Amino acid sequence: MRIDAYNQIAQVYGTQATNKVSKAQSAYGVQQASDQLTISQTARDFQVAKAAVSGASDVREDKVAELKAMVDSGKYTVNEGDFASKLLAKYNEKITF
Repeated sequence: MRIDAYNQIAQVYGTQATNKVSKAQSAYGVQQASDQLTISQTARDFQVAKAAVSGASDVREDKVAELKAMVDSGKYTVNEGDFASKLLAKYNEKITF
């Protein structure tokens, strides 16, 4: 085993030396630089919109109640042609080559 080669590598990478600059600078009153994070106005707007959407219900209760009443009374009808065309359109959206 070549110890001298290890010592040369340790010197190249500086594994034996420790960096005590920050302690020395703070002891002498040199002001330390600090990291800062700035959030853009677009990101703030997005955050507000996201909070509003997450607070809203996923189900529109008024529409559900209206449709339930129509189904219960027998007044709700489905046009088979419209249903089939919408179903095929959704199917074709998912299958793209």
